[in-house]
Amino acid sequence: MLVQTIIFAEAAAPLLPFPPIVFALIAASIFVALGFVIWSFRDVANRHSHKTSGSSGHDTASGTDHH
Repeated sequence: MLVQTIIFAEAAAPLLPFPPIVFALIAASIFVALGFVIWSFRDVANRHSHKTSGSSGHDTASGTDHH
């Protein structure tokens, strides 16, 4: 009885549409593509620093304490 249950459970297992290595390659390629997107936006804040030179940020002291 136990042997038949194991055989039926093994035979009824769903088959993957691709081999597992294909899923790994798809995941790796998505990871590399997203990494390239992140890499392409590096140093964006420094490229546009001339647009924000007149405004004060959160870290600049304005002479008064607002807390």
